[in-house]
Order: sequence, then structure tokens, then C-alpha cells
Amino acid sequence: MIPVVIGIIVVIAIVCAIVGVYNNLVTLRNRIDNAWQNIDTQLQRRCDLIANLVETVKGYAKHEKETLEAVISARNATVSADSPDKKMEANNALSGALRQLFAVAESYPDLKANANFAHLQATLEDTENKVSYARQSYNDCVLNYNNAIQTFPGVIFAGIFQFKPRTGFEASNESRQAPKVQF
Repeated sequence: MIPVVIGIIVVIAIVCAIVGVYNNLVTLRNRIDNAWQNIDTQLQRRCDLIANLVETVKGYAKHEKETLEAVISARNATVSADSPDKKMEANNALSGALRQLFAVAESYPDLKANANFAHLQATLEDTENKVSYARQSYNDCVLNYNNAIQTFPGVIFAGIFQFKPRTGFEASNESRQAPKVQF
């Protein structure tokens, strides 16, 4: 009788451990999805601000058509991207185009003095900070999840329950370079 009770207790303990590991992996995966939704929300806010910013700049910098078109194109690519990887790539291109736009804006004192432009620039800068924080949070969630599915005992159950590694947000090489300003 005692061996049967011990056997039942061992089986219950193993089942509880499996359930605990599985629930932890699900929780970590859901945190990644939530962190991505936070990034997506900030990127949408950013895209909405950029449309207003481009309209403001158009009135002052009519001959900077190429720069404005690059910003608009990058913004549209960000809005239409349908996966986190594509959004990350489009977002990197948008960051580069925005740096170019702000570099061009430095050449127009009237534009820099425009209250609407200054407000949009400050709001966009605040949004950029929020995007940066959201990326960091996302990467932290990805790191925790990937660690959980690649370490023992999670590695055993990750394979069984089809938990796949996720990719964190990485800055592109283009976004690390200073913009080229043409006069």
C-alpha cells in the first residue's frame, strides 16, 4: 500500500512540475506578444505624428522633395508591414529617414522657429523615447523566454510543446550611421 501511495505522489509531483514549466513558458510567450503590442502602439503613434510633421516641413522646404518622399515611403512601409520582423526592418529605415529630415530642418531657421514644428518634433522625440523603452522591454521578454526554452527543464518541454525561439529587436547598420545632408 505504501509503495502505491509513494508512486501516486511521485506521479502527481511530476505532473505538477510539467504543468508548472508549461505555464511558465506560456506566460513568457504571452509577455513577448504583449511587449510587441506596446511597440506596435508606439510605432502607430509615431507614424501618425510623422504625417503631420511632413506636412509642416513641406511648406518650408519645398525643394527637399527627395527627403520628404523618403520619410513618407518609410512611414508607409512601417504601417503596411505585417509581421514583427518586417515592422522592425521598416522601423529602422524610418529612423534613418527621420534623422535625415531633422538634419535638413537644421538648414531652415524659420522652420525650426515654427511652433507647430517644434511641438511635433518634441512629441516625436517623446515617442521615440517610448519606442526605445518598448524595444528594450521586448528584448528583455525575448531574452527571458529564450532562456526558459533553452535551459533545463524547459528545453525538454519546449520541444514537446512546440515553443520556438524568438528574435529580439536589433538596430540596423543604417540606423547607426549619421545622416548625409546635402545643401
